[in-house]
Amino acid sequence: MKIKFNLLVVAALLVLTTACKKESTNDKEVLLDTISTQTPEAIETVTPTAQVPADGKYPIMTFEKEEHDFGTIQQGDKPSTDFKFKNTGEADLIITAARGSCGCTIPDYPRTPIKPGETGNIKVSFDSKGKQGKTAKTVTLQCNTQEGNKILIINANIEVPQKN
Repeated sequence: MKIKFNLLVVAALLVLTTACKKESTNDKEVLLDTISTQTPEAIETVTPTAQVPADGKYPIMTFEKEEHDFGTIQQGDKPSTDFKFKNTGEADLIITAARGSCGCTIPDYPRTPIKPGETGNIKVSFDSKGKQGKTAKTVTLQCNTQEGNKILIINANIEVPQKN
């Protein structure tokens, strides 16, 4: 489980550093290829360590969905989607930051604690201006869960409008 999380963190870091440089249809394949070449020791060095609460209780983010596909959109469209979640843990959930992998991906997240049993929403807007083809973008949430981070994914196939 820890290695799986570590691989996910490395993937997020890779996406964050390369997302705006390349708009290829194989972004996920590139990520998987890169991750598969990393050793567990190398991955461990970039993994943030979460502090254990005194009472040992953590919040847990349970999402309705963790990936959204906008389908085919026109270049210049600005669609958005909601990632609804529930705190199914035993402690207040605090999201300290939410970052898109590119300036074109804008997350809006709750700034107040989400109590156990309560729900929340992460709204993610995507600006397709200047982009084309299949694209995948991520939003990385920093929070006080045991894992420390959560990654949400959006996908789109961007068509360039035909000029008459």
